[in-house]
Amino acid sequence: MRLPPVILASQSPRRQQLLRTVLRRFEVDVSHADEIAPSWLTPGETAQANAWLKARAVAARHPKALVIGSDTVVALGRRSFGKPADLAQAFGNLKTLSGKTHQVITGVALIQWSTRRCLLQAESTDVHFQKLSAEVIRTYLARIQPLDKAGGYAIQEHAELILSELKGSFTNVVGLPVERLRNMLAEWQHIEPA
Repeated sequence: MRLPPVILASQSPRRQQLLRTVLRRFEVDVSHADEIAPSWLTPGETAQANAWLKARAVAARHPKALVIGSDTVVALGRRSFGKPADLAQAFGNLKTLSGKTHQVITGVALIQWSTRRCLLQAESTDVHFQKLSAEVIRTYLARIQPLDKAGGYAIQEHAELILSELKGSFTNVVGLPVERLRNMLAEWQHIEPA
């Protein structure tokens, strides 16, 4: 792929690891943009808006680079579950999602400031949890670090305790939809600058 220098606007080690499967070379510059979650946006729109805000903040500092921003939302209907504030909230999230199918939506934004180019998309994956007892939830939360993860869980860690079925992109649930990102980068190379 012939691309300008690429910068990932995320400090997430999971996103960095996933991006390495797509690109050998990229830099990381953490965006400190405030995330939004207005009630009038759907969870998918919220994920895309926050991905755009993160990428835009970094792109302003690196105008010639191609900046990748990403944001993941866990949603049950129109209700979104962000990163839990504490273990009690993480427990409540998993109890609410127990035995149900929810969606994990990741918004991805590609921005190059100097050319005023932007590509914005989202990927959605259906995740069905087992019926979880309080004991299983406590065991699961003791084995992971839930406070830095949307919904308070990590599908790549001890999924056997919580997961019943997953339909769609696994990497999307981890935090960066690799298949969609590859397609977006291919599309990027064919977009004419404004």
